[in-house]
Amino acid sequence: LVAEIEKKITEAFEVFDRESNKTVDVREIGCIVRSLGCFPNEAEVQELLAQIEVEEPGGFVHLESFLPVMTKVLLDRRFRPIPEDVILHAFEALDENKCGYITKEDLVKHLTEE
Repeated sequence: LVAEIEKKITEAFEVFDRESNKTVDVREIGCIVRSLGCFPNEAEVQELLAQIEVEEPGGFVHLESFLPVMTKVLLDRRFRPIPEDVILHAFEALDENKCGYITKEDLVKHLTEE
């Protein structure tokens, strides 16, 4: 199980490893974590980064530093997505006319005014 998880993490990491040198820009970590099916907020991404050794200057993360931290995250099932029924309930609250969709204008209004 651990070997499978580490392989999955390595493959996701390599997508963002543009120079193929087992490092990624620290700003890519949130994307990598989310591509692995975890959905931390930005504060939680910063907490993860605090556990990962970040190379200064330039802010690069080495795979060998990322792998053990992310393996534990996946094994502990941290940052699980919000259940579909909760998202559906939130959508239904915004769909005041019960028509099955929200117009762009209504969405903008909800996000900026309410």
